[in-house]
Amino acid sequence: MKSAVVLLSGGLDSYTAAAIAKADGCDLNALTIHYGQRHAREVEAARAVAKSLGVARHRELTVDLRAFGGSSLTSDAAVPLDRDLEATDIPSTYVPARNTIFLSLALGWAEVLGARHLVIGVNALDYSGYPDCRPEFVRAFETLANLATRAGVEGEQFHVETPLIMMTKAEIIRRGMTLGLDYSLTHSCYAPLPSGRPCERCDSCVLRARGFAAAGVPDPLLAHP
Repeated sequence: MKSAVVLLSGGLDSYTAAAIAKADGCDLNALTIHYGQRHAREVEAARAVAKSLGVARHRELTVDLRAFGGSSLTSDAAVPLDRDLEATDIPSTYVPARNTIFLSLALGWAEVLGARHLVIGVNALDYSGYPDCRPEFVRAFETLANLATRAGVEGEQFHVETPLIMMTKAEIIRRGMTLGLDYSLTHSCYAPLPSGRPCERCDSCVLRARGFAAAGVPDPLLAHP
């Protein structure tokens, strides 16, 4: 069985990516990062998702990016709502270098575990325009991983697995449904209401809603008051 470190945020995408890796024969070691995100409800979701997947290990690591700021997810700046998703600007919800930081942490743990697969649920189609969700970023990081580690220098090969990268949100949801995933465990919203319910207006909520609508199934998070 292949051993993998999966970055698990508690969102729909990371849950599905982890489930696909498991279905492909990977033994999962889940890593959840407390990075000072304002939507910390996702950490609770990550715990529920990890339990549901039956991961071998689940580590939670704190790297508080609020010290840098630069994002509406790590500061008091307002999360943009009702944004035009066809816009070409990078929104304020982009967290500077987040996926580079997260993958680096996953790489360090993978080298210790002897795992050679890193799994991340990035997507280059139905997303908000983040530069660290693109295939060229993933290829560059994989090259770095094999240059910057003892395992790589000694001839081992790390692989960054991105099973969702060229899928639409609807395709992701349909794939998850075939795997029997319970999406009521997940959390996607950038600006949840005090009750914890999704705002239904941020980029993440809108993309999620479009995906469920296109997949022809109801979003279980919205089925309950």
